[in-house]
Parts: sequence; C-alpha cells; structure tokens
Amino acid sequence: MAYSEKLKAHRAKLGRDVKIALVGAGQMGHGFGCQVDRMPGLSVVLVVDIDPARITSLYKDLGVDDPLISSDPAEITAALNAGKRVGATSSSFLAELPIDFVVEATGVPEIGAQISYSCLKAKMDVAVLNVEMDVTIGPLLHKTAVDNGVIYTVCHGDEPIEAKVLVDFARDLNFEVVAAGKGKNNPFEPLSNPDSVRERATAKKMNPKMLCSFTDGSKTMTEMVALANTTGLELSKRGMYGPAATVKTLQDVFALQADGGVLDRAGVVDYCTGDVAPGVFVIVRSDQPYVSHEMSYLSMGPGPYFALYRPYHLASVEAPLSVARAVIDRESSLYAPHLMAEVVAMTKKDLAVGEKIDGIGGFTVRGYADKASDARKENLVPIGLVQNAVMKRAVPVGTLLTYDDVELDENSLIVKLRREQDAMGLTYAS
Repeated sequence: MAYSEKLKAHRAKLGRDVKIALVGAGQMGHGFGCQVDRMPGLSVVLVVDIDPARITSLYKDLGVDDPLISSDPAEITAALNAGKRVGATSSSFLAELPIDFVVEATGVPEIGAQISYSCLKAKMDVAVLNVEMDVTIGPLLHKTAVDNGVIYTVCHGDEPIEAKVLVDFARDLNFEVVAAGKGKNNPFEPLSNPDSVRERATAKKMNPKMLCSFTDGSKTMTEMVALANTTGLELSKRGMYGPAATVKTLQDVFALQADGGVLDRAGVVDYCTGDVAPGVFVIVRSDQPYVSHEMSYLSMGPGPYFALYRPYHLASVEAPLSVARAVIDRESSLYAPHLMAEVVAMTKKDLAVGEKIDGIGGFTVRGYADKASDARKENLVPIGLVQNAVMKRAVPVGTLLTYDDVELDENSLIVKLRREQDAMGLTYAS
C-alpha cells in the first residue's frame, strides 16, 4: 500500500493530522513545507524562522493568510491547541510545544544540533535536511533517538539517501558494490566565496552561501561522506577522485585500475563530473557468470561492471517521504551508527593568528572529505565544528586544519556533543 493510503488510515486512527514543526523556511524548508502539507495526514502547524517574512511567505503558499507569529511559548501553545497555524521567531522552546514531528531545515550545523538533540531528548521524532550536521554528530543523534524510542533521520531527496537506495537494492540482489556516488551539479571552484558567486546566486534566487558550498565542493564532499557513513562503504581516497564520466561510461570509469578504471579497490564512494548530474549511481558486478549474462541480455552493458543509475534527486520535494516512513514504518531513511569518513576543513585563503572562521559556504574554509581513520590519525578538525573558531596559528591556503590550529567555540552545542560522541566511542568504527 502506498504511503498516501497508509497516512489516510493513520489520520483516521489518530483522529487528526500529524502535527509538524518546520525549522528553517529558506529555499529547502519552503519547498519541503509546500510538499509535505499536500500529503494526507501530515500538516505543518508551526514554522520557525528568524525572518518573519519567510514564515509569512511559506504560509501564503499553503493558503494561510496572516498567521500568528510569536516568540511567546504560552501563546504559541494555546494557538496550536486551538488548531491554528503558527509562526515563531525563536526555536529555544520548541521541545516544550505540543508537536508530533520536527523537521530541521536550516543547513546550519550548530542550529541543527540544538534543535535535533533537544527534541529527541523530549521524545519527538526528528527529520533533518542538514547533512552537514549529520556527518559531524549523526552517531550520537542516532543513539539518542534509540534511547528515547523515537526516530532520527536524514531526509530523502538528497543524493546520499537516493544512492543508498541503489546500494541497498544491489546488496539485496547479492551484487558486489564496486562504487557508489553522484554526479556533481555545479562547476568545481574550490576557492569560491559568497561574493564570487553572488551574481549567479541572485539569478537562481539562492542564498550565496548555499551556492558557494556547492561550487567550492563542500556539499559534494559532505554528501559522499554521508553516503559512506550510512552504507559502511569506504571513501575512495582523501578528496576522492572525482573523474569526468557520462551516463554511458560510468561502469568503465568506476572500474578497478586493472580493468582500465580509476579505482584501486572495490567497495568505495566517489563522485564524477559530467552529464550524470543530477543523478546518483552504483557500479556492481557479479561472480555468477549466468547473472552477468542476464544483465547483458537486459541491455545493461557487456560487463563485467554494470551501472545502476537514477537520473534525478528531487531535494525538498521528495523529502517528506522520510516523514511518512518514520510515522508509518517507524524507520529511519538514513542514519550513521559510526563514521567511515569525515568532512574536515581546508583553508580557502591564508589565515592569520586571531582570525575567525566563518564556516561552511563562507570565505575562510571549505569541506574536504577524508577517511575517518586518517582524519583521526592526523587530528584533523571536522568542518562542522569550526564556525566561530579562532586561529591559534597562521596557516596558508590549502591547509587541512587540525584541532591544534584552532580554538573552538566551547559554548557551541555541536562542539560539546561531538566531544561527548568521541568520549562514548561512537564516532569511529571499531
């Protein structure tokens, strides 16, 4: 039975819609809100954003005029209990409100940590469109959810989950997974910053920091690290290969080096440039000759490598499927029990002593993927922790920052939670 039918049955059993709070009404949050509110049995009843105009804009698209916007938890609670749609400019009291499900869509690791951790502890289901946070403290959030009998999940729609679906499919059919990954959408400009992409961002109606995180490679690095962490596949190498490929040549490019490809071993995560974007892929092979024959007969190529390919990912539009899966099946679409890989911080310019780091999509650092074991060995600091960190020593452009290079913001919750995750032995695979 389709989720649409299951959600109708769930609404009938519950006697009302599942009440959803959406935190972050930017591009991703707005798209998510417009889509999830169309699904039977799910209703956005609270939108949280520091900008009231974004709250009003989203509610207008949902057919709600002049919603109550307040920062008073008592007033918001009363309105929610009266069946009204509400906006809030603060999330500090979110865990206290009469809400069933929280969706965090800010993309800011620190805010994501605050929302996710507090709501999971309050026994609320949480779905995030914030993979930057998940690659930093995902294992701790997963354990917190399990301990409290609720669901923590990264949302469908982004490449890590859609590639994971193909990995799961291949493994269920007992194929060997040689490689899994995505096509990179934007040109790779590793030293780009919000100013250098501002004109393009404005034309696309995007936040310049978001576009910068795409062009400088941070987003691709983060997504592929998330894919490695959730599947248990290894990162191909520090920074990954990132070769050029087309849909027709995927299986040739991501073959082993002995067979003319780029890989030194099987079972890895990587990305490519070319017309594969905006899709995701898995390269498989079989040790059963007749199965390989059947794959060739089914027009999957001559073998021995075969590409399974999904030509799209629908971002916030299909993200609500993770909410439905959590509500109906009590399952997480994507979580990481531990980290196979890390997104560390590489400088985008020379940094001086005392200089403050501005974080993902900014002027100072970009995300760079690394094997978790290597990052740990070299004491590299995750990029999810460095916002507002202060440089303790001068380093040149292109430096991978270590914990010894920076003074972290010890008031940051994500820093505290990462230290807790490390101390509990949850971060790395044993």
